[in-house]
Amino acid sequence: MDDTTVRTVVGSGHLGERSAMELRRDPDRLDDARRLRPGRPGTLALDRLAELASRLLGTPAGQVSVLTDVQLVAAGTGLAPGAVGSEGPLEDSLCTVTAAGTGALVVADAWADERVRDLPPVASRQIGAYLGIPLTGHAGTAIGALCVFGPEPRAWSETDITTLRQLAESAVTELELSALVEEFEADRVRWGLAIDAAGIGTFDWDLVTGRLSWDDRLTTMFGYEPGSFDETIEAFTARLHPDDVLRVTETLQHSIATRGEYDAEYRVVRPDGETRWVHARGRTLTGPDGSAVRVLGAANDTTGERAGAARVTRVLEAMPAGFYSLDREWRFTHVNAEAERLLGSSRDELLGKVLWDAFPAAVNSIFEDSYRSAVRTGVPVSFDAYYPAPLDGWYELRAWPSPDGLSVYFLDVTERRRVQEQAERSARRLAILAQVSSELAGTLDARSATARLPRLVVPALADFCVVTLVEPDGRPRDVGSWHADPAARALLDRYAAVRMESMPAVSPVGRALVSGEPVREAGSTLLGLLPAGEARDLLGVLRPESVAVLPLRGRGRILGVVTLYFRPGSAVEDEDLATAQDVADRAGLALDNARLYSAQQQLAEGLQRSLLTEPPQPDHGEIAVRYLPAAEAARVGGDWYDAFLQPGGATMLVIGDVVGHDTEAAAAMGQLRGLLRGIAAYSDAGPAEVLRGLDASMTTLQTRTLATATVARFEQTPEERERGITRMRWANAGHLPPLVINPDGSVAELASWKGDLLLGVDHEARRRESVVTLDRGATVLLYTDGLVERRDADLDTGLVRLRDTLIELADRPLEELLDEVLERLVHGRPEDDVALVAVRLHRQDLPRPA
Repeated sequence: MDDTTVRTVVGSGHLGERSAMELRRDPDRLDDARRLRPGRPGTLALDRLAELASRLLGTPAGQVSVLTDVQLVAAGTGLAPGAVGSEGPLEDSLCTVTAAGTGALVVADAWADERVRDLPPVASRQIGAYLGIPLTGHAGTAIGALCVFGPEPRAWSETDITTLRQLAESAVTELELSALVEEFEADRVRWGLAIDAAGIGTFDWDLVTGRLSWDDRLTTMFGYEPGSFDETIEAFTARLHPDDVLRVTETLQHSIATRGEYDAEYRVVRPDGETRWVHARGRTLTGPDGSAVRVLGAANDTTGERAGAARVTRVLEAMPAGFYSLDREWRFTHVNAEAERLLGSSRDELLGKVLWDAFPAAVNSIFEDSYRSAVRTGVPVSFDAYYPAPLDGWYELRAWPSPDGLSVYFLDVTERRRVQEQAERSARRLAILAQVSSELAGTLDARSATARLPRLVVPALADFCVVTLVEPDGRPRDVGSWHADPAARALLDRYAAVRMESMPAVSPVGRALVSGEPVREAGSTLLGLLPAGEARDLLGVLRPESVAVLPLRGRGRILGVVTLYFRPGSAVEDEDLATAQDVADRAGLALDNARLYSAQQQLAEGLQRSLLTEPPQPDHGEIAVRYLPAAEAARVGGDWYDAFLQPGGATMLVIGDVVGHDTEAAAAMGQLRGLLRGIAAYSDAGPAEVLRGLDASMTTLQTRTLATATVARFEQTPEERERGITRMRWANAGHLPPLVINPDGSVAELASWKGDLLLGVDHEARRRESVVTLDRGATVLLYTDGLVERRDADLDTGLVRLRDTLIELADRPLEELLDEVLERLVHGRPEDDVALVAVRLHRQDLPRPA
């Protein structure tokens, strides 16, 4: 009975399990066993061997097992139905123990043998005696076992063991033969399928008898009906295209004469007129005496391939891009018309030639690196690269590998790159101009901005640069420099510090300053113009190959120069020099504007300050004034203050603001200030009458301006003087009201007021006065709106800030109080003009504050 038919689970650790683990751990053994495992178990030869073993050794059963990761019963006799071809676990089989051992497994009494007694076939009393021999494959390891067994114990002789070992060798031989047959059969089927799929036909030409044998496929390929081909070479030739007969015949004769290969592609004309392309390959065979006796070969229809190739060729030829293909030896196999033009060589010159020989500059370049990488990795590559003369151009390439080699598609992008680079250079130049304009427009200090120009033009327009400005005394002085190489900047700074002392009038800098035109010079010429000394030594180290000096032009004058230096190998392009001159012109205009603005500013400020005189110091009070021009735009405006004594002894304070912020407003301010002072001094009138007279005078004189003003007059009777009080009488023409700081530090809330019309609106408008009584030690402040107005806050908020500040500073001396108010409210840089006038009352019998 089969030793695998009983399948019971036994305790772990018995010999069957250990043997199975050992067999599974050997990968070489497993590979060999799988190779020899029969595809169809129960072959006649193996069954005969199992039966012969059982008969010769006198047992009821015999078995051939192949052991992979399971046991396959490959053949047997005396086994249960269905046992042959069945599989079972290695752990349950005595054959596993046999294969894991070093020789024959001899078991006389299986029930008493501790090696196998726990295995299911023994434990179930189906096997009482067993004899097994390992089957050893080519790898030298056991791939299975040949065994005989019976249900009762019995002894085994040496003859039994020898006989079974000999039969085991035969079983291995039979397994090897079976594996070869199966492999051959599989190959034959695969070959047949491949031939059918490829449409291949075969031929056999017997040169001795002249008989030409074709298979059915080749007969059909040539347009013959079954049985109509007469098996002669003439029948073959009759179907050839007339233009191909001679070439094919010569190729056949050459193969026969040289006993070599035959390879030809030709056209076959069928009886219906259809032409097909056929590709045939074969070999001439020789007889015992070395003479040619047969030509064997195969042929396939290539019409579809040639039609596809023709279509591809037409597409490639029509492409506006270059295309070439290379075989695995880097030889040109196809070159289209555009590639001929771009490469400057005909296809006849290139086909069959090695790429590296035809274009040696490609060796050790991005071309070779990329091509070899594509072939090695099988991954397409794309890149742009420059190829030197004779091509002298930039190319965009895409290369993709194939089983036959490499295909390359390429375009000449030289012009595209030139346009692109030109656009990039233009963009860089425009960016420089924009940055220069931003630098110059973003500051009122054009001189400092011009000194930074070298950092903007280097390295985009030059390798290093020096900027020179003409001083007010007419002497040129270098104010800025920059070098593209950080290591050379200190050297250039030193050269810029000493070069003007050594620069002769005929130097490029001197000529540009005189002529106002750009000057270009060779670096060697400039070096020769400098006298021996430090400047010449430094220039020798800096080594400029050429120099360009560009004037900084103002309105009718030259304000300085920009000197550009170019090192050896640097390309000096006209477009870059034109951009640099544009930079210089913008800087020159900014410098000239700054010069004119400064002159105008100084003139206007001088005029304005000349009109704002020092205040008088009456015996009953201390007067302090301040004027601060706006930090932005024109630095002059229409704000003014005034303080003077009237003929009757009263002190009059005035604060005013002419609408506008320019020199016209400043001039109008001077005119109104003079008129008001004259009216008040002549008439000895009060504030309301003074403002009415001023408004009437403006109408009479047709000043055509608007202004606000507050006039305050400080009066005392003898009784008030004795009591230590002073009356302030004031009138307001659209201006902010005065603020009063009481002696106790509080800020007095004046009675509700409503300013009268601005001056210049209606000279007949009624002007009103207000009166407030002040104690000694009180402070009165008159101010313009620039002190309290902000872009980010309303007027009321500004007035609250001013009141809070005055309360905090009430005990400060008057001069210090005004300075601190300006610092806290406008930080010394007001957005609008600020004018202040203040008076602090004191006892007349006390000395005035120093």
